[in-house]
Parts: sequence; C-alpha cells; structure tokens
Amino acid sequence: MSHLTNFRAALIRAGFDAAIVSDSINQRYLSGFDFEDGLVLVTAQSAHLLTDFRYLEAAKKECSAELQVQTPEQGHLACIRGILEEEKLTRVAVEEGSLSLGDYRRFCEKLPNCKLEGGATAVLEELRRFKDDAELDAMARAQAVTDAAFAHIVKFIQPNMTEIEVALELEFFMRRNGAEGLAFNTIAVSGSASALPHGVPRRTRLEKGFLTMDFGARVDGYCSDMTRTVVLGQADAEMKKLYSTVLTAQRAALEAACEGAFCRGLDKIARDIIDGNGFAGTFGHSLGHGVGLFIHESPRLSQRAGEDERLARGNVVTFEPGIYLEGKYGCRIEDMGAIRPDGSFINFTKSPKELIELF
Repeated sequence: MSHLTNFRAALIRAGFDAAIVSDSINQRYLSGFDFEDGLVLVTAQSAHLLTDFRYLEAAKKECSAELQVQTPEQGHLACIRGILEEEKLTRVAVEEGSLSLGDYRRFCEKLPNCKLEGGATAVLEELRRFKDDAELDAMARAQAVTDAAFAHIVKFIQPNMTEIEVALELEFFMRRNGAEGLAFNTIAVSGSASALPHGVPRRTRLEKGFLTMDFGARVDGYCSDMTRTVVLGQADAEMKKLYSTVLTAQRAALEAACEGAFCRGLDKIARDIIDGNGFAGTFGHSLGHGVGLFIHESPRLSQRAGEDERLARGNVVTFEPGIYLEGKYGCRIEDMGAIRPDGSFINFTKSPKELIELF
C-alpha cells in the first residue's frame, strides 16, 4: 500500500476524520512531491495538495495520482474549510511536532467548526519508521554517495587546509556526484575541537590529532549519515586505545543488530565496552537513531528507549558510539544499516574503519 493509504488508515484508527499536513518533508512523504509552500489535506474520502501557481505544473507531473492538486484563489484554509464542510468532518489532526503556535491559532480562526487536535505527527512518525523497498534503495544510494565522498576526502586533505575547507569539499563532492542536497550540516572538526560531538567547522588550519567528519547526502529526499575519524599525524598509544575501543564497541553493536533486537540493549552493548575500557562517562549520547526523510527519526538506540522497543523490518538506524575527552580530543565512528524485509540486517556503509593516519 502507498504511504497515503497507510496514513489514512492510521488516522481513522486513531479516531480522526482528517489531517492537515504542513511540514514539507511529511508532505513529500505522502505526495511524492517536493515543495515548501502549501498544505496537504487527507480525509477518509479524499486527499488534496494545495499550493500556488509556481508549483502547479510540477505538482501535476510529480504528485501521486491519489491526491487532487489545487491552487485555490480563496486561500488554502478557506478551501480546506469547504472540503471539510462538504464531507461533514470535524475532528482534524494537525502536526503537533512542527506546527507553530501562530499557525495553530490561524488554523483555529479559519476553521471554527473543526476540533483541531495534535496527533498527525505521532501517526506519521510511526509510519515513517518502517521503510519500504523503494525507500531502502534510495537510502542505499545516498550512502553510496557518502562513501565515495570519504574515499575522496582522505586523498584531498592537505596540512594547510582549514576545517571549513574540508567540510565544503565533502559537500561539493556529494552534490557533484548525485546528491540533491545535504542530509544535515557537515561536521569537520580537528584536534581539541574533535571533543565536541557536534562541533562546527572553524576557519582555522587543521590541528594535529583526531579529525572527525560527520556528513551525509540526500537522494530522492532520503538521508544518509556517516562519521569517520582519522588522525592527522601519528597516533600515540592513548589515541590508538581510544580509537580501538570505539571501533570494538561499534562492531559489537552491529553484530548484535537483527530483527527483534532490543534498542536499549544495543546501546548497552556499546556503552559497556566503552565503560569497561576506562572511558566511563565519556560517551554522552545515544548509540544511534532512525534515519529517513528526516535525519533523526524513530527508533532510537538509547537507554531512554522503551523497555520493549525492538528493531523491526524496515527500520533504518545508525550505530555511532564515541568517546570525548573534554578539552583534548574525541572520536566517533558511525555506520547506517537496516533490517531488510526478510528480517536480515544490512550495513549500507562500506567505508573502511581501520585507523587512518594522514601526513
């Protein structure tokens, strides 16, 4: 079944008559069309993509045939009001995770006869966590672009470069080689800045020591996510121990990944190895997260995951343990993999993980 059909069925099960979808990524998920100015209305009887003249021709070509494309002269919400009144619908779900307070108030003003409730975000998040074959294929292609970027950058980096130059070269390479955009803002931080899990590339020359690069491509709307840490110069014994510990933790979690694996348990596997090797308290984030049209989705590989939350077919998740020594340096290694429709696990990431020393 299509994403739209599944969404409609889930809405009905949740007791809603209709939903207004305003987030552009969720709109793409339901319609197959990438646009940023309009609304998608889904009811039990119909589905509508409301936009303006700028998108009309493209929408008619690219939008799923399940949706009626409209450019209402009276305004999007006035058009929605007319549809809801015609179909005699009143209980309408909105996206509680992304709708601003101002827009919610505007919706209430323009749709006075409707009961607007949060609920659409939760329904969509639950659906998006299970990828179909086409989604898995897009993510595999996005990761292939990302792998190629890493193979390029380790040959491209020079000692006199800045962190920003490294980040930009990764981005240019991915765009030149098939990415429609970036999955998120590229991280390239060296030396003491590598101790910052989400550090921002600086306009300073690369520091000796660890260089952590976290980057991803977007292909057909779907994201990839990968981190590799290399050494600029020669790694000393402590650096080698730290890197080896992160890699051992990651590989152990990957080996345990399968249909039915507990999300909390996978995090614990990696965390116990890091803690047991003398680095307790240095792995401050979760092992991983779901990926899809959004860079962070469900499920989460975290100690905060539900006790019964397990990996299931169609889940795509990252495995990214790290160790961060404040003011000194840090290291993270990240792969992205999926539980395939047959229940087996596939790692989309092909880039090498052995310690690389440059210069």
